[in-house]
Amino acid sequence: MYRFPRLQLPPEILADTSAKSYTSSPNWPGGLQISPVEYSQRTQFALELAQIASNVTLCFFRTKAYQVERKSDRSPVTAADKGAEHAVRQAISQNYPQDGLLGEEFGSVAGQNDFEWIIDPIDGTKSFISGVPLYSTLVGLTYRGQPLIGVIAIPALGEVVLGAVGCGAWYGQRDPQAPTDDSLSMHRCHVSSLDALSEGLFLTSQVDNFDRRGAQHAYLALQQEAYVSRSWGDGYGYLLVATGRGELMVDPIVNPWDVAAVAPVIMEAGGKFTCWSGEVNLRAGHCLASNGLVHDYALSVLKPFANHQ
Repeated sequence: MYRFPRLQLPPEILADTSAKSYTSSPNWPGGLQISPVEYSQRTQFALELAQIASNVTLCFFRTKAYQVERKSDRSPVTAADKGAEHAVRQAISQNYPQDGLLGEEFGSVAGQNDFEWIIDPIDGTKSFISGVPLYSTLVGLTYRGQPLIGVIAIPALGEVVLGAVGCGAWYGQRDPQAPTDDSLSMHRCHVSSLDALSEGLFLTSQVDNFDRRGAQHAYLALQQEAYVSRSWGDGYGYLLVATGRGELMVDPIVNPWDVAAVAPVIMEAGGKFTCWSGEVNLRAGHCLASNGLVHDYALSVLKPFANHQ
């Protein structure tokens, strides 16, 4: 059993820490004013939270050390989900006690400022309990409800991608031959340049969720148009889009903790992230992420189903 590598903020991500604030930047959501030093610290902390949660999940992955419970909606949850979220909540309360917090397993805590951490300790619990290494850990930070920083970690594969508004997207993967306590080297990543879905990869988390939204025809249209379609979904699908290995990822049913980390990653990698009606809304209940070049086509297929329940 290995541990997830230490995640260090790439030195290039904030080259100028001398400025007093980013008040002139048009990228900041909701009129945010923050010093480069604090922004760097928050970004590094998001990476640390992803490492904390990842290591908890790896203690349970492909073992018999947990039982699967069913929540009220019949979705599964394990001690790994709960333990990882508890560890992350503890770290946030110690380091940023005034920030708000929303997690899948233990609900929300109101903050005393406009920052909110939104976390999903195991996105893809069904994959996790099946021993499939494509589950992810998601850590997002929003400001006044708008995406600011996001981390998608794939603990069992040692992959991670970070997006921080105004600073680009950064990707790294654990070297299987490296010592487990080595830091992970991260480099800039970008979405693909394919301009037609007929040449690209279409991803989704679970096909029958299109049925649940009454959008079966949308799924069939996208599948028929795509060169290849796969259900390598959840956070892993969005990571594939952000790193140029997939062109379109669509989810018909999502919660804020499924997408808060994803949105800044996709956008900072040069892609587009919206709900099916075309806006950036983390609470719309559906979403799509793309390399930007196939986004309008995908929206034309999905928009008619945006208000379906």
